[in-house]
Amino acid sequence: MATAIRLRRLGAAAAVATAASGAFLIQPSYSASDRGSGPASIAAVRQRISDRNAVVPPRAVQESALIAATAENPLDILVVGGGATGSGVAFDAVTRGLRVGLVEREDFSSGTSSRSTKLIHGGVRYLEKAVFNLDYGQLKLVFHALEERKQVIENAPHLCHALPCMTPCFDWFEVVYYWMGLKMYDLVAGLRLLHVSRYYSAQESVELFPTLARKGNNKSLKGTVVYYDGQMNDARLNVGLACSAAVAGAAVLNHAEVVSFLKDEASNRTIGARIRDNLSGKEFDTYAKVVVNAAGPFCDSVRKLADKDVKPMICPSSGVHIVLPDYYSPEGMGLIVPKTKDGRVVFMLPWLGRTIAGTTDSNTPITLLPEPHEDEIQFILDAICDYLNVKVRRTDVLSAWSGIRPLATDPSAKNTESISRDHVVCEDYPGLVTITGGKWTTYRGMAEDAVNAAIKSGKLTPQNGCLTSKLQIVGGDGWDPASFTVIAQQYTRMKKSHGKVVPGVMDTAAAKHLSHAYGTWAERVAAIAQNENLGKRLAHGYPILEAEVAYCARNEYCESAIDFIARRSRLAFLDTNAASRALPRVIEILASEHNWDDSRQTYELKKAKEFLETFKSSRNAQFHDGKHV
Repeated sequence: MATAIRLRRLGAAAAVATAASGAFLIQPSYSASDRGSGPASIAAVRQRISDRNAVVPPRAVQESALIAATAENPLDILVVGGGATGSGVAFDAVTRGLRVGLVEREDFSSGTSSRSTKLIHGGVRYLEKAVFNLDYGQLKLVFHALEERKQVIENAPHLCHALPCMTPCFDWFEVVYYWMGLKMYDLVAGLRLLHVSRYYSAQESVELFPTLARKGNNKSLKGTVVYYDGQMNDARLNVGLACSAAVAGAAVLNHAEVVSFLKDEASNRTIGARIRDNLSGKEFDTYAKVVVNAAGPFCDSVRKLADKDVKPMICPSSGVHIVLPDYYSPEGMGLIVPKTKDGRVVFMLPWLGRTIAGTTDSNTPITLLPEPHEDEIQFILDAICDYLNVKVRRTDVLSAWSGIRPLATDPSAKNTESISRDHVVCEDYPGLVTITGGKWTTYRGMAEDAVNAAIKSGKLTPQNGCLTSKLQIVGGDGWDPASFTVIAQQYTRMKKSHGKVVPGVMDTAAAKHLSHAYGTWAERVAAIAQNENLGKRLAHGYPILEAEVAYCARNEYCESAIDFIARRSRLAFLDTNAASRALPRVIEILASEHNWDDSRQTYELKKAKEFLETFKSSRNAQFHDGKHV
């Protein structure tokens, strides 16, 4: 009886979704605020960002631009926080013709934005909640996320792609239930559909995913339903957004912290901020008509600078992920289990040549460097163990990390107990607009909402409306999956070996890696590898080249060893021990680029090793072997 009711609800909700998606899809591609912006403005902005000879302004120039924003000549918008949302706000605002600055206490994507699930998804779980709770709010969340999902992939094609995800079914009810649910997911996506979902028999499923178990919980595999979501290199996408904003004219500065806010005595409005450069220790004032707080889990700390008694709006949640060798999952196919024995979702996805698995969802304190608990790592291992035919071992964990999701409550809402998975935009202090909550997939829409609120708050006059739905980030314009062949054919990897310089082949793995990481700007990196004898790999088994360290120091605001191993490359996330082995050479190249003395190099090595200790690989964690060995 319960089964019949669930299926009837699913069918009824599909009809509702069809009608809703129809209404959703007929909306014009240009918003009302875009009507004043002609094609010339879009073309001019696009040309500036897509120029392969464009130069990202040096950090010193960006800091000078912030210092030059005085009370008489302020910025239009100062963004606090350089994660996905903050960088998205800066990119949106500057491409509207506004004068924009951005400061980030650590590094672009140093927090939650580099510790995500790496999925660009519409939220299939929210769709299920919308159906069974008859919750239209959840359904709107799915509509918005699916609209943005394809947009993110189109805006950064070198860093994002569609990924098929397999859902195993161990009884026929699950086959029907998941097939109907995922067909409805396709339906809601409408014109933004990536690929159509479909059912595969047990035999076909095992051929597609060889490590999938044929039996689970004493039941035989009846088949799988495969659907598509997006996948990304999150930190590199975030860095790309910050660099795109910089190329477009924004003054972006990492390792720069807001110490206090500047206020107008007459109106008590926030009119700027006191900034500390955490690299030099120098402090300076930057004035702005509006400040946008996009500090993610730390947005309450920023709000307290304006009002120490402000009510908190963040409810932090911890998400732990682990990285396993590539043989756990086939290339190009993920595995998602919507409901494990304790009701949680678990997944296994191929990512950058390895397998990422997760995740957990538990309460956590807000810290700069959250660490995964051993029981959370063990939960993930236990959960995937039930669905695989290979021995799942704790000793196979190459890296494990924790990220903090900034789930938010709206301080202006009457019911402040309800925590939203949607984003919240508010101005609970004059001149300070806060944007928080949401998820990576919807960063562009979140940024658009935040800039709209800032324009209203500061009575700003942008030259045009939001353009970011029509703009690719740096490296994206003109890129296609075959771009790597140019690098493979036209460049060599000149390597220093035993005091001699020897030529090496720009092999397919290295060429593909550079093409996907840097897009159409990859040739700049390849040229450094060839012309400056920096073509050697940094770590055995990974295609990351020494040339990338020099390139990122010159063109991507890479100011520390941690910046490189964690965000410019993803080595710390892929393999903690490989990152540790690469550190001395990374520091040596950065020292040459930034003129570091011996004491700074020693400091960098110490800080990077402390950072890597928070990534619990099998070598730096204490655990009981149990059944996983």
